Amino acid sequence: MESIIQSQKAYFKTHATRPLSARLEALTTLENLIVDNEQKIKEALNKDLNKSSFEAYTTEIGFVLHSLRKTKKKLKRWMKAEKVRTPLYHAFTKSYVKPEPKGTVLIIGPYNYPFQLVVEPLIGALSAGNTAIVKPSEFPSHTEALIESLMNEAFDSRLLKVVSGGVEVTQSLLEHAYDHIFFTGSSCVGQIVYEAASKHLTPVTLELGGKTPTIVSEHANLQRAAERIAFGKLLNAGQTCIAPDHIYVHASVKEAFKEKLIQTFDAFYHTESSRYPVIINDKHFKRIVELIDHEKVVYGGTVDEAKRLIVPTIMDDIQVDDAVMKEEIFGPVMPLLTYDNLETLIENLNNEPSPLALYMFSENTSELESVFDRVRFGGGAMNDTITHVANPNLPFGGVGQSGFGRYHGYYSFKEFSHFKTYIKKSTRFDPGLNKPPYDAKKERLVKKVLK
Repeated sequence: MESIIQSQKAYFKTHATRPLSARLEALTTLENLIVDNEQKIKEALNKDLNKSSFEAYTTEIGFVLHSLRKTKKKLKRWMKAEKVRTPLYHAFTKSYVKPEPKGTVLIIGPYNYPFQLVVEPLIGALSAGNTAIVKPSEFPSHTEALIESLMNEAFDSRLLKVVSGGVEVTQSLLEHAYDHIFFTGSSCVGQIVYEAASKHLTPVTLELGGKTPTIVSEHANLQRAAERIAFGKLLNAGQTCIAPDHIYVHASVKEAFKEKLIQTFDAFYHTESSRYPVIINDKHFKRIVELIDHEKVVYGGTVDEAKRLIVPTIMDDIQVDDAVMKEEIFGPVMPLLTYDNLETLIENLNNEPSPLALYMFSENTSELESVFDRVRFGGGAMNDTITHVANPNLPFGGVGQSGFGRYHGYYSFKEFSHFKTYIKKSTRFDPGLNKPPYDAKKERLVKKVLK
């Protein structure tokens, strides 16, 4: 590990990664690698998570290709030093903000979107002119092996190096000093990463998760709500950090909505049953199964342990102290809760840890704005789920226990850059107000200027 890190740090000091041409070359290499190996990537994702070709392309491959092409198009503009306004008391001075690379960065990826959630932050790191060490998750082993072989063959290890292995490899990587660490995963592992980074005062981006609430108002279009919630929940078998975790349904529409949700789950599942994604490993499979209270199941509830397959499941009459409400589900199990008063619900949501996302379905604009203005969360959607993440112009990230830091598009470039500030002052004239000796006349003049 030490030799890899020192090699990258030495290479960074040569300034070889700074020019626009070098950054574009790295991004083009990454783009070509993905395009040329699209089928291999799909096959790896299928072996690890049983992802269909459509889901693999839209949520992983196509997602990052769009991001790459947008970044290449905008990078020259992003790299330019920006001239900012200079106050009057800095007469004959120009002020600038200039982004520059941070140095050598470490990217630690998760298992749920094992390709996208490694490549997306990597685009930011390379576009900002850094060198990068990448540690994919070891759980999707076929995708991990493919990322390692493809990237290590395509890139100079001084610029980009992929390191594979289990928790001991991650622990070894975290013993060293970097210029930035980007981690996507669970809150408990995020705490370990944050603690390790603090020993070297390393800045960190933590993309975590939490229990994403969804609200279905009495003013909602129930059919649209059912369809869009089902899409967000069943994508990748619920293994999405911003998937709807549980639903608060207004009591007046509870039964009508439940019926539509059951119908939608049934239609979606049976359409794609042969291609439905599986849970990543036995540990997480068993954890999710233990959250299912069969006395409260109104749809699904069956599992196939050999295939690690959990049939999309809906549970009703859930209370906040039930087991399924104690942790992020991260699987195709949907609890339904009831609310009567929106003000009380808002108060209760603000007493919970801030989630990575929040969704609300309502045709009442003031109702939507009331929730979105007053509840704290990372990002969200009105009358939809998940799709806000697909807009590269929106920063993505958590708040509080759901993480911190922002990325996607320009915000990825920004996250991996240090914004250096400086001024350029003329030597032709100097009023000398800031130079000793100081007297009452200078003080009065300074007061006037600062007003």
